[in-house]
Amino acid sequence: MMTILWIAGVLLAILAVAWAFRWAGQKATSNAPGFRDMPLSVAFGYVFGAALLIWAVRFYFQPTQTEQGVAVASVMFFRWAVQGLIIAMIAAFAFKQFGKYVGSAWSRKLFRSMPLTASFGILVIILYSIVAIFAGAIAPYGQAEILGAANVLPGGDPALGGNPDYPLGTDNIGRDILSRLIYGAQNTVGIAFVTTLLAFVIGVTLGFLAATLGGWLDQLLSRGVDVLMAIPSLIFALLLMTIASVWAPRLGIPLTFFMVVIIAVIDSTRVYRLARAVALNIVVMDYIEAAKLRGEGLGYLVFREILPNATAPLLAEFGLRFCFVFLTIAALSFLGVGIQPPLADWGTMVRDLAPFINFAQFAPLAAVTPLLAAGAIALLTVAVNFVVDWMLHKSSGLKE
Repeated sequence: MMTILWIAGVLLAILAVAWAFRWAGQKATSNAPGFRDMPLSVAFGYVFGAALLIWAVRFYFQPTQTEQGVAVASVMFFRWAVQGLIIAMIAAFAFKQFGKYVGSAWSRKLFRSMPLTASFGILVIILYSIVAIFAGAIAPYGQAEILGAANVLPGGDPALGGNPDYPLGTDNIGRDILSRLIYGAQNTVGIAFVTTLLAFVIGVTLGFLAATLGGWLDQLLSRGVDVLMAIPSLIFALLLMTIASVWAPRLGIPLTFFMVVIIAVIDSTRVYRLARAVALNIVVMDYIEAAKLRGEGLGYLVFREILPNATAPLLAEFGLRFCFVFLTIAALSFLGVGIQPPLADWGTMVRDLAPFINFAQFAPLAAVTPLLAAGAIALLTVAVNFVVDWMLHKSSGLKE
């Protein structure tokens, strides 16, 4: 109750300061339009933002340890977040400046019009790709290699339960967390990319055929897609994966293969809807009718006429669909029916490393351990969405 009253008092104080700020601005500027027409809500936003900034600066410079030597985890994490944000902004700016002067004329023009968010997203995607491709050369240990020490805390400080040989620590059976994070990029991201490609091959092919041929084929495919889309995708995937986990050992087929097919088929329904809608707008164009009058076949219409004109929305959808597939795989692995051991997977790592949070009161760095894989998932998702937003903005024809 006291907390609610304290929050209400702070908000009322900010509201009073906002009113005084607007009134003082009107008097100081002789009732200029900027302050005269300013709503109280806008003034409240300015004052609230300033108060939040002042609080963040004060909190950032608080000591990370109490007088008894106990570490304050919240201050440490906040500092890391601020420092990470600053590093990300600098890296995105440097990457954009590099792209402006290095590369072809087309790429240099692209980087000049690129916002910092898209620059950051492309940089993160490139780094993830490098880590995924060269995981075997980058990782210090194997993804399934069991080392001599288990439950080693991150940080590398022996006094706090760490080990310099394992900077991010080890899990409950002694596997190096850094190595598994690196291999997780190869497994989780690689499998998600292949699954998204398969979903697009199925969805785009059927969507273009339905829009081009129409008739009973369009009705049959569309009603089948309606039935599949009526079922929540994650629940449907979990149900099918549970069934597949029983049949996979009997058939001698890896469960990961079933996961790729199941998620690709489920997500292809969303791709089908977009591909069909885009193709329906294209097949009524005059150049399509002209191609039909010339006697062009179905392959020519699809690959030479429809596909080039549908590339922009499909590329944007590919980025969004990759994020959903990526998160679905991580969720299934977290629930134990996704990518199976001994393969390293970020979803499985979040589940396996969750018990480290119990040691956070003794060693704050222990709370970081389960967040490493979760952070890797979140960072890639944000980066892909940044790039997709930029692509949608460019394809829409809007100007800055």
